[in-house]
Amino acid sequence: MSTLVDSNIWYHNHDCDLEGILNKNIRESDITKFSSVITNNPHKKEHNPGACPNCGGVDLVSDKRRGETACSECGLVIDEDQIDQGPEWRAFTAEEDDAKSRTGPPLTERMHDRGLSTMIDWRDRDSYGKTLKPRRRSEIYRLRKWQRRIRMSDARERGLTYALSEQDRIGSQLELPRSVRETAALLYRKAIEKRLIRGRSMDSIVGATLYAACKMREIPVTVEDIAMASKAKEKDINRSYRILHRKMGLQVPVVRPGTYVEKLAREMQLGEKTKSRAMEILERAREKGISQGKSPTGMAAAALYISAVMEGERRTQKEIASVAKVTEVTVRNRYKELVKKLPLKVYV
Repeated sequence: MSTLVDSNIWYHNHDCDLEGILNKNIRESDITKFSSVITNNPHKKEHNPGACPNCGGVDLVSDKRRGETACSECGLVIDEDQIDQGPEWRAFTAEEDDAKSRTGPPLTERMHDRGLSTMIDWRDRDSYGKTLKPRRRSEIYRLRKWQRRIRMSDARERGLTYALSEQDRIGSQLELPRSVRETAALLYRKAIEKRLIRGRSMDSIVGATLYAACKMREIPVTVEDIAMASKAKEKDINRSYRILHRKMGLQVPVVRPGTYVEKLAREMQLGEKTKSRAMEILERAREKGISQGKSPTGMAAAALYISAVMEGERRTQKEIASVAKVTEVTVRNRYKELVKKLPLKVYV
């Protein structure tokens, strides 16, 4: 409104034909003068892409049925003829939505058929939702049974199904993210292609692929953690991991001790200051080359022990060693080395 008022005053002072402008009897000189007024108006606001260009309101309403976006304050239609990206059909219940949907989940390595196989629905109804007759129902039952058998037609498919389900079970127990499970499933498939499964325990290969995937994604999981959730022994998982690493040429980054600090501190209920000081100690140890060739869990446990003592959250070496799954001797040796070479003033 201020812009319109200012323009009217300007036209009154400069003898411009405002009525002629409104009636489209426009002189070229008046258009130039009017444009300069609007452009140089000090009350004009810069347009916000997420706001109404007319009133500046940010409460925009989208009408999916009409394909329009309008301002709820002044009613200006900002966008129209929008393309509807949704399906061409309507559904009023979740069951109806599932029945009409023609797309499925994305491909995944965690299923033996990568999620490409079809399933015969367990509901005995036809495409119109009507209940099948008893004779037709028995035929569908037999088809459903044979379809399950065909999905796992040979021993290789059955073995892959068991291995992937075991990977998923261990991953769920260890609360591993989906990306790690996908990587582990892909590693297992590559191990089958290179014929590394034959003659070895399937459970140990499953544990080894999960451990390799955790190292590749820098997830703080040890072999001991996987062995506790797996049916294989720790030494068998280690042996299988070394074979996979050598035969498949895995590019595994070096695990940093700081990766385990968050996990150990959470299990021991240590504060943020203790975790931060432990990270500082490990960073100084890395700069001086103290952590090279040392177990990352042992270094993280020793740094947390020192930090807990300095911050007043004392934990015994036995408690930290038990959580980190290392021996007390390892914690004690790393602790003495850090205190001596950094140096640190620790009063135990």
